[in-house]
Formats: sequence, C-alpha cells, structure tokens
Amino acid sequence: MPSPKIICVGLNYHDHALEQGAELPQEPLLFGKFPSALIGPDEAIVLPPESTHVDAEAELAVVIGAEGRRVSEGDALELVAGYTVANDVTARDLQKSDGQWLRAKGFDTFCPLLPGVVPVSELGDGAGLRIVQRLNGEALQDSSTSELIFGVPRLVAHASAVFTLQPGDLILTGTPAGVGAHRNPPVALADGDVVEIEIEGIGTLRNPVTA
Repeated sequence: MPSPKIICVGLNYHDHALEQGAELPQEPLLFGKFPSALIGPDEAIVLPPESTHVDAEAELAVVIGAEGRRVSEGDALELVAGYTVANDVTARDLQKSDGQWLRAKGFDTFCPLLPGVVPVSELGDGAGLRIVQRLNGEALQDSSTSELIFGVPRLVAHASAVFTLQPGDLILTGTPAGVGAHRNPPVALADGDVVEIEIEGIGTLRNPVTA
C-alpha cells in the first residue's frame, strides 16, 4: 500500500506573513514531509542534535477521503474526508541555512498528528476556527483559520493539479503568527517541554519534547 502524502503549505496566514515582514504569496507555496515524520498524541518530539532552534507550528490538517486529480475549487471539498490537528515541527536554523525546507521539516517525529477526523459535514471549508499553540501551558499562537491566505478549497485544487490526491493523504494548511522564532526573545523547544495544539471543534494534540 502506498504511504500517505504529507503536503504542507508555507506562509499561508496573513498574521504570520506580517510578523516576518514577508510579501504575501501569489499562489500556495507547497512543500512536503515524509510519513516517517508522523507520530501520535503523547509521543515525544525528538530534538535533533543538528539544530539549535526547533519550533512547533499549529496547523489545521485536511484529510483526503477520495481520489482526485485537477479538481476545481468548487468541487474540491468532495475529495475531503474531514479535518484534524497537526504540528509542523521545524528546525528553524536549518530552514534558514539550507535555503530549502526538506531537512528542517523532515526529521523523524516532526509531524505529530491527532488521529481522529471531524467530517466536512460538521466543519464545512474549515474557516473561522480558533487555533492555539500552548507551550508548557502558555499560549504562543492564538489565531483563527479565517486568517488563511488560501482557504481549503483553493489548497486542495492547487495540490491536485500537481499530485493525484488519494485517500489518507494530508494537507497541512500553514501556521499563524506567534511561532517561537519570531518572538522577542525567541523561544525554542527544549527537553522536557510539552506542546499542545488545539483547534476549535476538533480537539487538542499534546506531545512532550525530548532531546
């Protein structure tokens, strides 16, 4: 059986683009993670020795439920089974030094995912949901999916023009403002930390952090 594709979207919240002074993208910026990065709730995010600054990123994840290729925005939600909570863990220093994102985003344990799926019938296009990241109980990110630059139908249509989307594939839709690297002073994940990602209407994904 083929492993799921983990399709991720960079720079897709207005507030996150604003906090780093970045120009808004003209179309969705896609990158990928491998299934070897996936872990479940309460499994440990392992900090790699190659990095000096690892961030958690709160993300709404789209779970694909039907195969499709080159679907329109109008038909895109027909491919979506529903939504869950993801954490796009990132080695921020390596993301900057490498000039591309594969290594920074791809370490084992760098894609915690809540296994339950809330259907489209309950959450529609996934807009207007509060999304929060807490580090040791303190909120770092607190935003709404209404801040998405490109909404779920556009992301699904855009990705389907590149890849045949198949059941079980994931689209991580981007992260809002407040990530550790853009705080003053910066906040990096450390051994012993606990990260919680909560999305309204879906649930809370909790993971400890270990060196």
